[in-house]
Amino acid sequence: MEFPKSHIHPPQTTHTHTVILLHGRGSDGGEFASELFSSETSNGKNLPSNLPSYRWVFPTSRNRWSTAFKEEMCAWFDAYSLDNIYEHQELQKAGLRESIAHILSIIDDEARLLDGKYGNIYLGGMSQGMATALWAFLAASATVRFQGPLGGLLGFCGWLPFAQQLEWLLSEPELGPGSAQTRSLISGFYFEQIAGAGEVVPEGKVDGGAVLETPVFLSHGADDPWVSVELGRQACQVLRKIVGRVDWEEFTGAEGDGHWVKAPEGFDHILKFLEG
Repeated sequence: MEFPKSHIHPPQTTHTHTVILLHGRGSDGGEFASELFSSETSNGKNLPSNLPSYRWVFPTSRNRWSTAFKEEMCAWFDAYSLDNIYEHQELQKAGLRESIAHILSIIDDEARLLDGKYGNIYLGGMSQGMATALWAFLAASATVRFQGPLGGLLGFCGWLPFAQQLEWLLSEPELGPGSAQTRSLISGFYFEQIAGAGEVVPEGKVDGGAVLETPVFLSHGADDPWVSVELGRQACQVLRKIVGRVDWEEFTGAEGDGHWVKAPEGFDHILKFLEG
């Protein structure tokens, strides 16, 4: 089954940057865009109004069977439980594999619109969208899909699938962020656990380290009842072992019982990050 078309919010002036943001489970690209753009920064404007030269891309996942809810729903992958993310982790792999390929293809399409400037592209997501975006980023390094860092990687109220395995993998103290050994371990894990049969590093491309120079910004509601802030903290800690810069923000009192970005402070931080 093919993925639906992405919801696009075009730039209001000459296109200089693209932001690709992934929705959470049960939502879709258009709904996520509407919710995100209904909030304002401290200056009384929403994100597109603050960044008129930015193109906003909101992909929509395809419908897939949810083992937990016993029904089809719009989701990037099948997550059995958020109370115990280590339970039945194998159910995540097929959806992650499909969704990663789709997101990396969108990044390539946007780069072509920007004359190959991957550094002008931001990737991120909310909740399960964050989880998918983080693995799309790691897969980009593993497969050497493109050269150079992205403009940034950002995520809200989410988690990192297989975080515990990555913690074990990266537990040696001599491993450093962005090091060749760290990259090799992440690449090996991706190909062994997530990638489909036959997916290999393109011939002649052996170094995906530049991708890991991408700056990262993660935020999470400390009172989030749906995705525990502990899962966000864990994602941050793992990423700090892989990339050089990871900014972390916690807050309380956001809409959606805490499972959302707090306005206006959280949107101020997003704006600052997207402005580079």
